[in-house]
Amino acid sequence: MSYLTEWQLEPPSTTVGLLALLYVAGWRRRPRRRAAHRRAARRQAAFFAAGVAALVLALNSPLAALDDELFWAHMTQHVLLLVVAPPLLLLGRPGPTIWGALPLPIRRAAAQDVRRLAGRAWARAAWSVATAPTTALAAFVATLAVWHLPVLYDATLRSPAVHVLEHVTFLATGLLFWSQLVDSPPLRSRLGYPARALHATVATAASWLLAVVLALGSEPLYEGYARLASRPGGISALADEQLAAGIMWVPGSIPFAVAILWFTYRWLDPDGREHS
Repeated sequence: MSYLTEWQLEPPSTTVGLLALLYVAGWRRRPRRRAAHRRAARRQAAFFAAGVAALVLALNSPLAALDDELFWAHMTQHVLLLVVAPPLLLLGRPGPTIWGALPLPIRRAAAQDVRRLAGRAWARAAWSVATAPTTALAAFVATLAVWHLPVLYDATLRSPAVHVLEHVTFLATGLLFWSQLVDSPPLRSRLGYPARALHATVATAASWLLAVVLALGSEPLYEGYARLASRPGGISALADEQLAAGIMWVPGSIPFAVAILWFTYRWLDPDGREHS
């Protein structure tokens, strides 16, 4: 059971740690405001901290030590990187907070670069396409499907570099997708509440389809796990895949279910604040 005490440090973790430190520094520099603003700031900080905790659990905890021996551990990492950490981080509204932690010369130089790019038609067009709702949804579904192809999934077990690339891709795609559902300045979704609920529904269907393929297989799909002589806990390769399917199917669906219910409620909100 020694693997339960194994904590690892992957390259993306240093970036996560730096962003967390910048967030703390920026949060401490926030101007004092009314009690309502302070409560909102504390909620945002709690969301961001929970998102960082999800990243630490995925990248540094014993899950990272088990992911090349147990498929369900690897799948749990994917769920954390795709559907747990991204919405929590975005709810923390890290953009303005981290921006406020940067030295003034860096902010001025960055603002000038952004204005310069914003003045170029190709940059505006590229940004519009990259942040379009259809792009985000397509990238999410494609990333989920492509990385779970046996040839690529087995490659992540053989190559640490490919494994890191997989995790970075999952997190980046997750942030892109959830930015269409969670407004987090300076990014604001173009979608109304019904469309946000629809996007979450489509993403749920894609994850369920993957779970069904894994759950109903009569033989293990991934050679990297199937050829192991033994696995922690004595679980078989097929049972391992079925357990991974259950993790994708149930815990992996909870963030989507919360989003669908929330956006449906806001759409039908009797106060009528937004019905688009």
